[in-house]
Amino acid sequence: MYIINYISKFVLGLLLVCAWGALAAGGPGRSRGRTVVAPTSLRQAERPSLEGGLGWVNSAPIRLEELRGKVVLLDFWTYCCINCHHVLPDLARLERKYTNELVVIGVHTPKFFAERDTENLRKKVREYQIKHPVINDADQVLWNRFGANSWPTLVLIDPSGEVVGSLSGEGHFAQLDHIIGVLVARHRARGDLNETPIKFFPESERADDAPLSFPGKVLADAEGKRLFIADTVHNRIVRATLDGKRPEAIGTGVAGLVDGGYAKAEFNRPQGLCLVDKTLYVADTENHAIRAVDLAARTVTTVAGNGKQTFNRAAHGPGKTTSLTSPWDLVQEPGARGLFVAMAGQHQIWRYDIDAGTVGVWAGTGGEDIIDGPIKLAAFAQPSGLATDGRFLYVADSETSSVRAIALEMRRHVVQTIVGEGLFVFGDVDGQGDEVRLQHDLGLASGNGKLYIADSYNNKIKVCDPKTRTVETLAGSRHPGDDDASGRFYQPGGLSLAGSNLYVADTNNSKVRVIDLKTKQVRTLELEGLRPPAPPARKPTFPNAVVTNLPQVRVAPGKTVTLDVALPLPGGFKLNEEASMPYLVEASAPTGALDLADGAVVRKVDPPAKQFTITVDLNKPATAGDALTLKLSVSAFVCAANSGLCQIKSYVFNVPIAFASGGAERLPLAAAAR
Repeated sequence: MYIINYISKFVLGLLLVCAWGALAAGGPGRSRGRTVVAPTSLRQAERPSLEGGLGWVNSAPIRLEELRGKVVLLDFWTYCCINCHHVLPDLARLERKYTNELVVIGVHTPKFFAERDTENLRKKVREYQIKHPVINDADQVLWNRFGANSWPTLVLIDPSGEVVGSLSGEGHFAQLDHIIGVLVARHRARGDLNETPIKFFPESERADDAPLSFPGKVLADAEGKRLFIADTVHNRIVRATLDGKRPEAIGTGVAGLVDGGYAKAEFNRPQGLCLVDKTLYVADTENHAIRAVDLAARTVTTVAGNGKQTFNRAAHGPGKTTSLTSPWDLVQEPGARGLFVAMAGQHQIWRYDIDAGTVGVWAGTGGEDIIDGPIKLAAFAQPSGLATDGRFLYVADSETSSVRAIALEMRRHVVQTIVGEGLFVFGDVDGQGDEVRLQHDLGLASGNGKLYIADSYNNKIKVCDPKTRTVETLAGSRHPGDDDASGRFYQPGGLSLAGSNLYVADTNNSKVRVIDLKTKQVRTLELEGLRPPAPPARKPTFPNAVVTNLPQVRVAPGKTVTLDVALPLPGGFKLNEEASMPYLVEASAPTGALDLADGAVVRKVDPPAKQFTITVDLNKPATAGDALTLKLSVSAFVCAANSGLCQIKSYVFNVPIAFASGGAERLPLAAAAR
């Protein structure tokens, strides 16, 4: 969590509502930077408003007035911020629990230049699977309006449109759950709670059949002629040859913490990779764990972390029972069976002892800063990449846009900064020493006496001479791209060197690229035959449906039943043209002999339409005297004509059918308006 000192802090003038104040006094203390502030953080002349952003993701612009009757939670965040990442699972839990009562809106107020761009933000919203609307608050309009002064900050607005209060930092699920529950109960009793489901259209739900999804790190094993890729958003590891042949997935693709064989194991946004003998170690970032892949036995086991996040800045103990916080990269300790761990969420470097099975803090106080000196006194800021040349451990310290070095040969390990100046000093400047500027560097690779840097937000790969502290651009342009001829990248995150080839996890392009260091030519690695994980089958739901029970109808015998469906739209609303309409057809018969050919039928109306026809295939031709009850459930996504706010309108038709000669060839189904 960062505090921006030059932005005015909240003015405390009014008391919070009693429930919020009591909650602040008695809530759990697991959070970082826990702050409770009053509604007077808004300028007195202003009403709460969502106006002023430079763009919206996952939704067209929404006015706060349209959300009257809902509890609204604003999440002020920036996508570089690890503490903001930690808040996202809590928000998702709240959204699931209060599906019809709560609307979360992300307010992305950027720190880095690259984060100001809406397309860059759109990529990150997709990468982090965020389902709620996100505003690009690039000019800090909403940040200032609501009095935010740190990332993350959460502002709660009640169904009447009044700001209840706000919290800063992470770890506030229990507090938020309690107060949201209080607000829901209170306004439901008053009769002014709006429980109509609202539908958004997340970037993460758009079709994408790319074999990789936002790969974070890559590991090239020159000796074994193998390549390992952290296929981060697909929640798996991909193994292939160095030329991309014979790719194989390790993990199901489902987000989870499950050990077992390749086809059973589950990861959650894996990042860093390290190969020690026949074992591949994985920084399983959002599981807060280190996993070990036995490449001979083809199994995955958890060796450190228990799936829970820690805030202990002095932790040390058995690997399997010690909690971690967002491990982001791994590298083997030179000459030892140990792993250095870039513990991004704790702003520290940890060490895992492979033989002893223990893990704990090795360097850094846990304070988020750029402070050199002995490892117990030094400070890092979201370390996200590691490399070593045997003499030094190099750290890509992303939030200070710096490269740090820790001497390994000295009896007293000391941290020094090669390039980088501070949390808010960044840019794109090649040169020497203090004049160098990077922008949120995430990856490192060491070889040939050089240090290669994934200068992520500058969309470049740079090369550094750590002795002279000189840095120059090797490949890429400040402007993102996906072109081998011009050698452009899009926020690359991981590097690995094999001979004269530098492998690049080109994260936002969802590709692996290869730079020939002799010719400086860039090529995209083709992963022959690799497919994305199959999405899990999901039966659609139809919340708050209008149920229409029809009297029995006579239908002509045959192998099919044709339904002509007409749905009413509320006044002032229109169908969302980008959202297909899911429907489910089910059947039951008195004898069970007559059924649908494919069981329950799940399909979509695409493009969406108020009137459409469904042809239902039966498992055998119906004859006179047969009977069947059809149940059709359908959801339409309708939006206010002058707004991007969309609601779910669900309809269920129960149709008893008697098959008889002379019966109808088609059945009209019309739902009542509501």
